[in-house]
Parts: sequence; structure tokens; C-alpha cells
Amino acid sequence: MQSNNPVFRRSEEFNRSGAGAYQGFGQPQYNQYGQPGQPQPYGGYGEPGQPTPTPAPTRGTGRMTIDSVVQTTAITLGITILAAAVTWFLTPDIDSTEAIATLSTFMIIGAGAAFILSLVNSFKRVVSPALVMAFAVAEGVALGALSKFYDAAFGADSGSYGGIVVQAVIGTFAAFAGTLAAYKFFDIQVGNKFRTFVIAAMFGMVALSLMEVVLGLFGSQLGLFGFGGLGLVFAIGGLVLGVFMLILDFDFIEQGVRNGIPERESWRASFALLVSLVWIYTNLLRILAILQQD
Repeated sequence: MQSNNPVFRRSEEFNRSGAGAYQGFGQPQYNQYGQPGQPQPYGGYGEPGQPTPTPAPTRGTGRMTIDSVVQTTAITLGITILAAAVTWFLTPDIDSTEAIATLSTFMIIGAGAAFILSLVNSFKRVVSPALVMAFAVAEGVALGALSKFYDAAFGADSGSYGGIVVQAVIGTFAAFAGTLAAYKFFDIQVGNKFRTFVIAAMFGMVALSLMEVVLGLFGSQLGLFGFGGLGLVFAIGGLVLGVFMLILDFDFIEQGVRNGIPERESWRASFALLVSLVWIYTNLLRILAILQQD
């Protein structure tokens, strides 16, 4: 099945159907002299009825499993949280113009690097674990700075332990767990129309966000990132879309495990999950901030 998801579309393994397409993946083939080479029409030494020699296992040719996805996701998510925490504690408190400028610089640099790396990782045919981890670092820096801004502006009015940031983090993991439970227990089937709708909506929201940023440079905004009614609607739409993105991620991971794709593709899956979780977190943070206003 051909994927509409830009993250998985560049992976040939995710778009091939059936485990048979991966039978013998990563294992050397033998010619009629028993030496590594091109596979022969009959298998074995080029004679009909002869058994094919069993090659010795090679390192790094494992297949993706749920465990490998969990491990790589834990690594990328842990890097993001660590980078966010370091940014939070190393940047000055927001008590002066200089502090605001410093924090803004961290947020802009982190967000810019994360955006560029997200494009590279999305359209890179062979996934690179190093680039995925670099994206996690950049995303963590941006989130750490953004979260500190929200905590300074709305933390005192949150009314519960930990403030608005902790509430958003808990809500993000609750959304992840709830979506995963619904996907498994209700046996959600993902069709082509649903995939097309989610990807189109995602690109649409990204385009609107970029347009809002450009308009902001000229002193004119639509209010999509504001704290009024339109900002709330836009944030709720983004939150719902983030949940839909998680459903697509779960579906493609399930297909990948079923098809026996290479283990390295676990990093592509963890990258996609991280993008969805960050999408949910940022929109949930805005929703909580808007609802806590007088």
C-alpha cells in the first residue's frame, strides 16, 4: 500500500505489502559455486532440487518490532525532554527585556532547526538515527523556551500543582495513551480517504501557520496564534488533528511490523510519533492558556 504520510512515503519498506516482500532481507545470496552473488533460478548451486545453503546471520539485519519502536521512541522522547529541561534551567528568568530576548533567541533557533530537520527526516529515503536525534534536541530547545514563556505568563493562574506546563505534559501523554487504547480495543481501520484528509489538513495548518508568521512580520495577523476565540478554535482543531496523526502513526507502525521491515525504520517511526506528540502538546498548551484567562 502506498503511504500518503510524508514521513513514511520516502521509505520503500513501509510501502511494500506482505511479509514475503522481505523474506531473506539483508541475507547474502549464493551463486552456483556457493559464493555470495546473485540468486539463482532454482536456489542452491544452480541445479534443480538442490538445497540452498543457509548463510550465517549478519549483524544489523534485524526487523522492526514493537519493542524496537518503543526503545527508539523512548530515546528520542528522552532527548527532547532533557534538551527542554536544560533550556529551561539555563535560560534566565523572564524579568527583563534582555531575558526575553535571550529566551526568544533560543526558541527561534530551536524551532528553525527543528523545522529544517523535520523536512530532511520526512523526505530522506534512508532514515538517519543521528538526524532524528538532532531533531529531538532542536525540538527540545524550542519547547523548553516556549514552555517557559507560557509558565511565566499563565503559571501563576493555573490553580494546580506544577502549573500549566505540567498540565499540558500530562494531557499529552493522556492523549497518547487514550488514542492507543482506542486504536487497539476498537480495532480502528485506517482507510485511504482518512489518510488523505489528515495529511491535507496537516499541510493546510502548516501553511496557515507560516502565513500567520509572515503577516506578523508586517504587523498584521489573523489571530490564529492569539488568545481569542479564533485562536481557541485553531488550537482545538490542531489538537484533534494531532490525535488523528497518532492514529496514522500507529497504523503504519503496525503495517511495518507485519511486513517485517528493517529494524532501522524504528527511528522513522519514533520520529513520526515525536512530531505528533509535539503537535498535541503545543496546541494543548495554548488551549489551557486561553481557558485560564479571565
